[in-house]
Parts: sequence; structure tokens; C-alpha cells
Amino acid sequence: MGAAEQQADRAGWVGAAERQTDREGWEGAAERPADRAGRLRRLGTPVGILAAVTAAFGYVGTVDPNDPGHYPVCPLLRLTGVLCPGCGGLRSAHAFITGDLGTALSANAIATVGYVLFAAVWVLWLTRAWRGQPLRIALAPAWWWGVGAVLLVFTVVRNLPFGSALAP
Repeated sequence: MGAAEQQADRAGWVGAAERQTDREGWEGAAERPADRAGRLRRLGTPVGILAAVTAAFGYVGTVDPNDPGHYPVCPLLRLTGVLCPGCGGLRSAHAFITGDLGTALSANAIATVGYVLFAAVWVLWLTRAWRGQPLRIALAPAWWWGVGAVLLVFTVVRNLPFGSALAP
């Protein structure tokens, strides 16, 4: 493992590009039919996920969550009056898909950042699937605790009077 791969492994991104040869030693730029079928199979999952996300965003972009009666109310908000980290996510998605980034951020900043992060990881996933490399994102537990802490602080602050700017 080279220095670049070790550095990538320490950062939490695992996997290295490797050239592969078959049993006859074939190595070339032309793609064989078996390779093409394998590539299509590898691309199936990321493309399927994109299709599902596109359909969901298309629906939310078409059916406005600001009009009452189309979507259920958040159960935590209904029962306790507390805004969860996802409250305002549908309004954020609607504003995001219609191009109003300011409204999307004000409805739910965490969700808006999540949309962009999802897009970046999806592009990485598709690229690695195209090349025949697995996508393994191995984050250390400290990262997961950090994400949890950010969500907790976001939830608490948006429910306090001085954090009303974060409330939807």
C-alpha cells in the first residue's frame, strides 16, 4: 500500500484504483461484452437510488408542502411541540428544487446541507462503480459522534427563543 493509499485510509476513505488483468493477461482499452455487462450491473444500484431520489424530489417540487393537507404533520411536533432536526425538511426540499436556496436554508439548514452532501457522495459512488471500485466510506466513531452532536445542538438551538431563525 503506497503513501497515498495509507493517507486515504487514515482519512476514512478506503479503496485504491488498481488495474486488473484476466487469466490470459489481457489488458487493454477496448471493453469486452462481459466487462460491459458487469459495468451495467455495478451502475444499477447508484442509478436506481438516483431515480428514487429524483422521483421523491419531483413529487415534493410539484406538491407544495406549504399548502396544508398534502403531508402529515411531524409526530414529535404534534405530540410535544418540539421541532425535530427534520422539521421543515419538506419545505426545504421544495424550495431547493424550485431554486430558492435562501428559503431552503431558512426552512432547514441541516437538510439543505444534506442534499448537497448526498449529491457529492452519489457522484463519487457512480464514478467508483464505473471504474469497478467499491465505495467504502469508513468513518471513525468520532465522526459519527460529531454528526450526532451537531444534530443535537441544531435541535436544541432551533427550539430556543434566540434560535428562532433556525426554526421553519
